[in-house]
Amino acid sequence: MKEINVQKFIADNNLPDIGSKIVVAMSGGVDSSVTAALLKNIGYDVIGVTMKLYEGSNKKNPKTCCSGIDIADARMVAKSLNIKHYVIDYKEKFKESVIDKFVNSYIEGNTPIPCILCNQTVKFTDLINFTKLLKSNVLATGHYVKRLENGEDVNLYQADDGLKDQSYFLFATTQDQLKTLRFPLGGFSKDYIRELAFKFGLSNAKKPDSQDICFIPDGNYRDFVKKIDKTSSFTGDIINLEGEVIGKHTGIINYTIGQRKGIGIGGIKGQKDRNPFYVIKIDKTKNQITVGPKNRLKKYSIYLKELNFFTKKQTNYEFDALIKIRSGQRLISAKVELNKDDLKNGVVKLEEPEFGVAPGQACVFYNDYKKMIGGGWITSSELKSK
Repeated sequence: MKEINVQKFIADNNLPDIGSKIVVAMSGGVDSSVTAALLKNIGYDVIGVTMKLYEGSNKKNPKTCCSGIDIADARMVAKSLNIKHYVIDYKEKFKESVIDKFVNSYIEGNTPIPCILCNQTVKFTDLINFTKLLKSNVLATGHYVKRLENGEDVNLYQADDGLKDQSYFLFATTQDQLKTLRFPLGGFSKDYIRELAFKFGLSNAKKPDSQDICFIPDGNYRDFVKKIDKTSSFTGDIINLEGEVIGKHTGIINYTIGQRKGIGIGGIKGQKDRNPFYVIKIDKTKNQITVGPKNRLKKYSIYLKELNFFTKKQTNYEFDALIKIRSGQRLISAKVELNKDDLKNGVVKLEEPEFGVAPGQACVFYNDYKKMIGGGWITSSELKSK
């Protein structure tokens, strides 16, 4: 195994002097555990903090975090490293800031991203406040993203491991938060981090990566929402692009923009080749689902709200960028145009069309050098000429 150059590691991550107190957000997973072990091994005074975010099952589910067995895993790692470890009950705040918004978003016909909401609220707000209560100026996490300081601004870059890069989920992070945050794993591959976990003898070294929404461990978000809000399963009309009723839907919660399977009707009415239907629009007010051919999912313009930029003063109202509208998506070329009267709103114009652009998702901007420019929440999209 290649040895880490400690001095370069400290400089690259802008870490404080060895011996300083660093708080590590420990979810019970491999990445955050290695973050704690690595900093402890270098010589920092590490304190582990685990957030209890929801009442999960006591059954072992290796693909979740922040409840039940995951808290026990974090506690066990902290004990093996001989570091202080706190478990903070943030269930109420998490419910208000993440779960309730998640449910409401689906009820409105949108497609939310709870991980970004969690980062915006309990993880990078309440947890940073707790870090300062512990008399520490640094909160380290196991996110795969690179943090670099450039004069007045702190910038984020895509991680070296492109398959694990998590920058998309951090677009809403503020400059004040970035002053405290550190992401020590951004320069490593996941394979190397797994090797470090075995090297440090961590009890969770073989634990799989979390994949599901943490508070929905079985992955069935539809049933989760239905249990909370019965109106989400109210039936309604499925209409075509001409406004004709061609079927009944089983509740808008069961549909997402771009969906093809499970709609419950066949091909386009009147066409011999029976081309498949796709969900084109979800109208919560009318309780309607609009369906049509795939080419009607084609979008050249994407409208955004609540834009966040990683420079303190965003002076360019128009600029070229590479963007993502989904976390695992390749970067695509676009032009970003801001509303001069309100820089929190804007539109992204694409050179090539995107399909299945869903309100509630995030659109994140990068430059040619993997540097994050900013991003915002998608409100709507349109087919417009380039």
